Amino acid sequence: MEQAKGFPKDFLWGGAAAAMQIEGAYNVDGRGFSISDVFTFDPTLDKKHWLDQWHMMTHAQVNEALDPNSTKNYPKRRGNDFYHRYEEDINLLVPRWVLNASALPFPGHVFSRMATRQNPMRKGCNSMTRFLMPCWYQGIEPVISLTHYDMPLYLVTEYGGWKNRKLIEFFVRFAETVFTRYKNKVKYWITFNEMNCVKHHPFVSAGIIEENHPNLEQDKYQSAHHQFIASALAVKACHEIIPNSQIGCMISYLLLYPNTCNPDDVLECQKEERVSFFFSDVQARGYYPSYTARMFKEKGVVLHKEPGDDEILRDNLVDFVSLSYYMSNNASATADQHAKASGNLIGGVKNPYLEQSEWGWQIDPKGLRYALNNLYDRYQKPLFISENGVGATDQMSPDGTINDDYRIDYLKKHIEQMREAIEDGVDLFGYTAWGPIDMISASTSQASKRYGFVYVDQDDLGNGTLNRYKKKSFDWYKKVIESGGEVL
Repeated sequence: MEQAKGFPKDFLWGGAAAAMQIEGAYNVDGRGFSISDVFTFDPTLDKKHWLDQWHMMTHAQVNEALDPNSTKNYPKRRGNDFYHRYEEDINLLVPRWVLNASALPFPGHVFSRMATRQNPMRKGCNSMTRFLMPCWYQGIEPVISLTHYDMPLYLVTEYGGWKNRKLIEFFVRFAETVFTRYKNKVKYWITFNEMNCVKHHPFVSAGIIEENHPNLEQDKYQSAHHQFIASALAVKACHEIIPNSQIGCMISYLLLYPNTCNPDDVLECQKEERVSFFFSDVQARGYYPSYTARMFKEKGVVLHKEPGDDEILRDNLVDFVSLSYYMSNNASATADQHAKASGNLIGGVKNPYLEQSEWGWQIDPKGLRYALNNLYDRYQKPLFISENGVGATDQMSPDGTINDDYRIDYLKKHIEQMREAIEDGVDLFGYTAWGPIDMISASTSQASKRYGFVYVDQDDLGNGTLNRYKKKSFDWYKKVIESGGEVL
């Protein structure tokens, strides 16, 4: 295979975005509420409150979100207005018939489907077709995630979320509809976004309202089992409907190191790692690993399976494993005695050897190389990095430029480690940076936490023109893609 400094010639470069963070237009073309439409932003409260909401949803919050007279600020309902500006955005990010200097050539792009728009009787069902058409015309290879924190809120209020096995049927029907609609246009698919995140934010991952829950661990892992079955059946349907398709699972890879060489820390690290690996183990290997027996026992979980479930998992393995990677963390048996990493999504011990982002996420490019080797050794399946990036409060200069050298530095160092992992023997076939255009933060619901190569004029309260401006990183990443990763 021809290579350019480690990257395969057909390597997929691009960017990733979630519909629930960019589309907006929550009350247009018959779209219903999704679970992400419940999250609010209040500038009078601190970052801890914004993250607490991500980890602990209440019944009162859900009820108020359903109230048409609510005056709360719901940022994900407006996104960055991609739904109305998609032609402008895609023309900026994707080459036109003749590549122009202002276009960012994305040979691969991860989109997520907004399930709340996919009723065939609704006009919104055609939205993804409109978004994808410019990509198809340019020979772009889209990668579609079936769901990305956007399950219909109705499935929470009426069915109790994924703890209800009925959702398997709904999801498979949805997947079959989408596969059939795009069977001649889309080859690469992902079933569930960051499925392992149900362990620390069960509402957005599985539709479980955590407040006063009598047995939260039981419902989290029962929901996970139902998602495993739904994912496996979606794999089966995808292979049958689109014979040459590739469909994968996706996990959030928060790399863990033992805090010290104390055997207690090493064992704690292994234990915490398994809680995440469990989700990719089942989908990539087709069975529940032996370590889950003790894990479930310690968590008080008694898993309920239906006859045939084990065979469904065994016979329908994913083709590849995809991951998001932003940071690493330290694990310790005595974590409460150590300084915490201020911004990590699930806490953890601070690593003195690493710098932190503006939001306190520990920056660890070499950890990406370690993570890729670790995953490939574990599964021997192709890998795909579907998310990687750094959030920052980018500032526009008086002359209209946005100099985000810190983003270039972050991405450059991570791409260098991807190249090293490929040289190590890892089968890595694609990378989509998160996210190509500024959007609403998933965890904090802020617009000011920016990841994009394109700046969107919008503040945390939705004020601004929504005009788009290229950042310095835009042209840098364009050169990375054009050179196949040779020019960094």
